[in-house]
Amino acid sequence: MRQNRILSANLLDGLALSKRFRAELKVRVDRLREHGIVPRLDVIVAAQDPASLAYVRMKRKWAEAAGILGESYSVTPETTQAELLGWVKDLNENPAVHGVLVQHPLPKPLNEDEVLLALGAEKDVDGITPASLGRLVADLPGFRCATPLGITHILKDAEIPVAGKNAVVIGRSVILGKPMALMLLQMNATVTIAHSKTQNLAELCRTADILVAAVGRAEMVKGDWIKPGAVVIDAGYNKVDGRKFDVGDVAFDEAKEVAGWITPVPGGVGPMTVASLLGNCVTAAELRLARGTQ
Repeated sequence: MRQNRILSANLLDGLALSKRFRAELKVRVDRLREHGIVPRLDVIVAAQDPASLAYVRMKRKWAEAAGILGESYSVTPETTQAELLGWVKDLNENPAVHGVLVQHPLPKPLNEDEVLLALGAEKDVDGITPASLGRLVADLPGFRCATPLGITHILKDAEIPVAGKNAVVIGRSVILGKPMALMLLQMNATVTIAHSKTQNLAELCRTADILVAAVGRAEMVKGDWIKPGAVVIDAGYNKVDGRKFDVGDVAFDEAKEVAGWITPVPGGVGPMTVASLLGNCVTAAELRLARGTQ
């Protein structure tokens, strides 16, 4: 295993991994360009959501550095459901577009579920449509949700054994908790999903060899919730008043004294989420080439 010691825990550096991952993507993109294919990722995003816009700008910056192009469709208060569905239809049918990202959240009263239902699975590079999630449940090929996919890349890169281990996932969202549990199950872990109604949560967490915190509550997981030597994956990202930096769902300073491996916030899961999304887009372009279409 690669080891980067910080006090008692090994740091799982997602930012460093994402840089290596994106460098490999650039090589794959260059090969595609030799065949006349330029990977393209188009984004649908709410124009009035500063956090979403900032996140999309970062994705766009990293995409362009890897040679991936694309356009953004800004959803304004004047955008209608029919217009939105029209965009999705055009993107589904446009052979030059290899991936489509619907950036959460879309403003009310627009129906985001209807948009995701309309998006074709072969272009759902974020892996969050019902069709993509169904393929995950059925163990069929398809694009996996970017955040849990990024977490699997982190685990594999650090050569952390997963098969036969007890894994606890805190959170049951359809874009993180549920697909994360399924992907750990595919890696032969024994998986428990915890949530807001789970009794004796701290005791359950102490049984985990691998603990994934994806609940969206700042520093909820304390150091004494963690089994000594456990792998702790913090998929949270929370803003706290008076704090200079955003924090995760895990109380990092406490957890690092107990855990064997831990992801930081920022610099852990987040960078690999973006890298995995871009990787799915490049894979979509490669599949198009393999089918003999551009």
